[in-house]
Amino acid sequence: MRIPAHYRIGALGLICLAASGCHTDMWREPRQEPLDESTFFADGQANRPLVPGTIPRGHIREDDAYFTGIKDGKWIDQLPMPVTLDLLKRGQERFNIYCTPCHGRLGDGEGMIAHRGFKLCRPVGNYHTDRLRKMPIGHFYDVITNGYGTMFSYAARIEPQDRWAIAAYIRVLQLSQHAQPTDADAAELAKSEQPAAAAGSTETGSPTSATGGKE
Repeated sequence: MRIPAHYRIGALGLICLAASGCHTDMWREPRQEPLDESTFFADGQANRPLVPGTIPRGHIREDDAYFTGIKDGKWIDQLPMPVTLDLLKRGQERFNIYCTPCHGRLGDGEGMIAHRGFKLCRPVGNYHTDRLRKMPIGHFYDVITNGYGTMFSYAARIEPQDRWAIAAYIRVLQLSQHAQPTDADAAELAKSEQPAAAAGSTETGSPTSATGGKE
């Protein structure tokens, strides 16, 4: 059976149309790689800044006090969350990882980096000075977020909830170095005194009790 000429012409036209669509630009399209130089944009950078007001998915932050440590233009002086033992333990863990190299385990500014020459540039912050003991807790959150002096920002390393945990643990350190017996819970204080009392009675025990009644 002979195929009509107009069918053959139509099929040939479709083949030509399909072939013209398979240009190399389809699989080697012009594009810019990250951090490439660009001649198109005025700043010469291929990477473009975020549109003002852009919010990453799942990161909307409407609670200014929680995410900045500031409310009504002032640092907040109360934790924006309940203080729990788990929070303090988390704060201790994060503090020991990120803060002790400079500030030391006690927060006295005697970390290893301070001892290895950093003090020559600028003294490391000591949390036990009167100035820092009186600072609102929002100050410590703000410093972790934005940095202070020669300390760079840890916002990319420490999530907001962990920044508050660290700030809470700093308060624990401050209290630990300036606490009075009256600050302790009466029951816990009694427990801590029992071993000392037992040791004292052993040291001052009678010769009879110490030797089992024999000279």
